This record gives sequence, structure tokens and C-alpha cells, in this order.
Amino acid sequence: MLSVQNLAKDYAGRTLFRDVSINFHAGQRVGIVGANGSGKSTLLRIIAGDEEPSAGQCTVARKTRLGILEQDQFRYDDVAILDVAMMGHRELWQTMEAKHRLLEGPEADFDVEKFGELESFIQENDGYALEARAAEILEGLGIEGRLHPEPLSVLSGGYKLRALLAQLLTGAPDLIVLDEPTNHLDILSIRWLERFLCGVKGCVLIVSHDHRFLNNVCTHIIDVDYERATLYRGNYDAFAVAKVEERDRKEADIERREREIEDHKRFVERFKAKPTKARQAKSRAKQIDKIEIEELPPSSRRHPSFAFESIRPSGRTVLELKGIAKAFGDDEVLRDVSIRIGRGDRLAIIGPNGIGKSTLLKIAMGRLAPDDGSVEWGYETHPGYFAQDHHEILGGDRETLQSWLWNQCPTESIGFVRARLARVLFSKDEAQKRVEHLSGGEGARLVFAKLGVDSPNVLVLDEPTNHLDLEGIEALADALLRYDGTTVFVSHDRWFVGRLATRVLEIRRDGLVDFHGTYEEYLAQLGDDHLDAEAVVQRSREQRRAHKEKATRDARRDGTRG
Repeated sequence: MLSVQNLAKDYAGRTLFRDVSINFHAGQRVGIVGANGSGKSTLLRIIAGDEEPSAGQCTVARKTRLGILEQDQFRYDDVAILDVAMMGHRELWQTMEAKHRLLEGPEADFDVEKFGELESFIQENDGYALEARAAEILEGLGIEGRLHPEPLSVLSGGYKLRALLAQLLTGAPDLIVLDEPTNHLDILSIRWLERFLCGVKGCVLIVSHDHRFLNNVCTHIIDVDYERATLYRGNYDAFAVAKVEERDRKEADIERREREIEDHKRFVERFKAKPTKARQAKSRAKQIDKIEIEELPPSSRRHPSFAFESIRPSGRTVLELKGIAKAFGDDEVLRDVSIRIGRGDRLAIIGPNGIGKSTLLKIAMGRLAPDDGSVEWGYETHPGYFAQDHHEILGGDRETLQSWLWNQCPTESIGFVRARLARVLFSKDEAQKRVEHLSGGEGARLVFAKLGVDSPNVLVLDEPTNHLDLEGIEALADALLRYDGTTVFVSHDRWFVGRLATRVLEIRRDGLVDFHGTYEEYLAQLGDDHLDAEAVVQRSREQRRAHKEKATRDARRDGTRG
């Protein structure tokens, strides 16, 4: 299906990867992992034909249909959402449109032979199921059936990306290329996407930082590290074990060879002048020249060292929300939300996108006023906030990282500030970079550095893992487990929630579920199916059926009146 041979890529004088030779086959679901900047997305772009390699080639088998996630959110703004999804099967969509134009045209121009060709192609490619398939995929990705006739422009940016993902999946390509597909999805949609991809008969290539997604979907993992792209069999957990074992083997082999060389050298030095041993010494010297030691390039993976400390313990009750309500126009996102958060809680707030999770955090932090209800912070509480949009905290500042962080702790020394930046992987040179030029991951690390110097005893985190790589996510989870304060966080990363949560608040359309216990205990009690988008799709089908039946009844009633 796809063959990569002797692939290499150099960028700005740095080797991302070299000597990459991998064959991909139908039925494989391959996760591509590595540190930010290691070359994961570059490898995908080369495979997709959007970027040239420095050496080597990618060969896609003849007649293999390649599916790549469309990035232009505005291209289809005036097109109905359902049509956008159906366009994924481009040839079939164009054929159906041609048939529609033929039927709508003048009767005198009707081409019977052409109509027969179009109809035959549509039937051979299961065209009459295309609309139902596109609708089901849209619903699985959280775009309700009532919105399908609306133009794409009615959706927010994140949901437009979902519609474009639905377009890709509806096309059922032989080779699917996905770069961070879970970034704009909630837990329900991620669960649905996992099931969908596991049923794909072709080959899927996925760049992702979501541990559980990689575990649930992938049959293979490509690790972009050590200037290589290495294929491992199994999911992410299996790869993590295999990689450590492989590196340990290589390092042990190097140590063995180095000891062997040292033994030979000692023998040569001791006996080279002794006539009875001179011949053996010469032989040993030749053996030294034959021993090859593989030079292991350094890993591109870097682990930040996040650290949070409480300035002092808070009171027993940290935060109490009473009767919180909030609506944006006709869209009521929160209604009568009441919860009391205690000292030491690690509260995970979960639920579908648009349900009001981020809104609730903003109301708690005083960044948004509720329409009703009250917010009461407890005794000696000092909250620190991580916003989903870093610009809320970083601003559009032209300051350098160093000066920005120093302004957060002006009584500290420059050495203290540089050390804090170094902990979150900013070198001395990078510390002079302007804040406004930071990437998403860099911005996240800088905000965490700020929280580290602020010493809050309550951390309020809105999607803290969104821009972090796997090493950053793991480092953040470790830091929060060590933190002795209270943590309230919104996340769709199930691995992260499962690692941290001691309490789960699920916000649903029909109210709240406040569970005191871990995420795994929560799923054990309620069943993982309650977070399964299949249930959402089923409800949407029922609603669509009811809507059609009502429309039919209304039409009959109007006809009778007429």
C-alpha cells in the first residue's frame, strides 16, 4: 500500500531522521510518536506529498486512495454541513451532483445513456448509503443532526475541524493520514473515533499525544527519535517497554565491546615487548581495529521538570459554587450548578464540548460573571489559573520569556528566573525569545513556570495537556501527583484524568454527576458505555426519525387544510 525507502530529512542544519525504510499494509493502524519538533508531522507531510524529503522516496501503490485531513476551514463556509462530509468521497459526490443536474435540466437535453452511466457508478459504489454514512459520522463526532442542513459557517472553529474530519472519514480512503485528530474532540467523540478507526480496512497513520487513544487504536508505533523513525509492533504501552529494552540492549552491547577493547589493549601493552607473546599481542591489536562500536545519537525527547508548591494550606472548604447559571443568548450552558470542593481534592471535570466546563472555571476565577448563583472561595485560598487560551495569561506581550517571568517574581534573582526557565526546557538563548512568538507547547510550559513561582494552594487548569507532548503530559501528571494543594481541572485526556482524579464531576445535558473516587472506579460503576458516542448517535437517529415523522404529519395536515 505504501513503501518508504531510505527516507531522510534535514532541517536547518539538523537531521530529523535518516535511513527510514518501512512498508505499510492494509489493516495496520500506526501511531507516530516523538517529542515536539522531532519530525513526526514532517514525516506525515512527506508521505502525503506536501513536503520533499532530503533523500529517499515514498511510493504509494497504484489505485490507493490517500485521505488527508483538510485544513482550510473557510473553503466550505457556504456549503451545507452534510454536503461537506459527503464531499469526502469526491468522485461519488461529483457523480451524484452530475446526476442531479441532469435530472434538473431541460427534458429535451436529457441524456439517457449518460444517466445510465452515472446511475451505474452510484449503485456500484453504494452511493445511496453515502448520505446516511456521512450523517452518522457527523453525529459520532458530536455534530447534531439538526445542524446538518446548515452552512458550515454556523459552526465554531473546533467543530468546523470535526466536519472536515467527517469529510475525510466519509470518503473511506485506503490510506488515512491524521495529524493530532483528537485535539478538538471531547471524550465521547474520541471514544467514537477509536471504534471507527478500529473498523477501517485500510491503513491509518496517526500522530497523537493521547496515551489511551494510541493504546486503544494502534497495532504499530513509529518512534521518531535518535535521528531515526523505528517501527514497533503493538500499542503505545508495548512500544514503551520495547524501546527501553532495545536501548538497554544497545547500551549493554556498547559496554561489552568497550570492555573487550580495553582487555585487548591491556594485553597488547603488557606483552607486546615479550618475544613469546608478541605474536598474540599483534593479533589482539588487529582485533581491536575490527571491533565496531555503534554511536548512539542523543534522544530528541526532553522531559520538563514541573513543580508546584502551596504557599500555605487552605481552609477545609476550598470553593463553593451555589446555583450557578449561565447562558449565551438562547444557549443555556449551565443551570443550577452547585458543588463544594474540599482541600486536597483532585477534581476532574468532564463532559462533551459546549456543555459549559470552561465557562464554569472562568466563573469560579471571576473572569466571567454568572447570570445567577454565587462563588465563594474558602479561607486562605490562593488560586492559580491555567487558561485553555494561553493569551489570557501571557497577553500579546513583546517582552522576552526571561523578563516576563521575572515580572511575576520581581524579588527573586536573575539566576532563580533562569533556573525556573531551564526546568521547563528553555535554554539561555531561548529565554530571550519574545513571548508573542511562542508556540502552543512553549506557551503552556511558560505558564506552568509562572504557576511554579506563584505557589498557589489551588490549581485551576483548563485543558492543560492540549499543547504538550507525551513527555510533557507525563511530567505534568507527576508534578500534580506530588502537589500538596487542591487541583480542579478540565480534560478530555482519559489517561491524564485516570492518573490524577480522586473525584469526577461529569456535566451532562440532564444535570451533574458528582462521583467521589477515581476515574477507573467511576467507569466501573457507570460503565464505559455511558461515555460512548454510539449512544449519542442512536439518540440523534431517533430524533431525526421523529423530526421526519413530524414533518410528514405537518405536511399532511397542511394538505388537508388546503
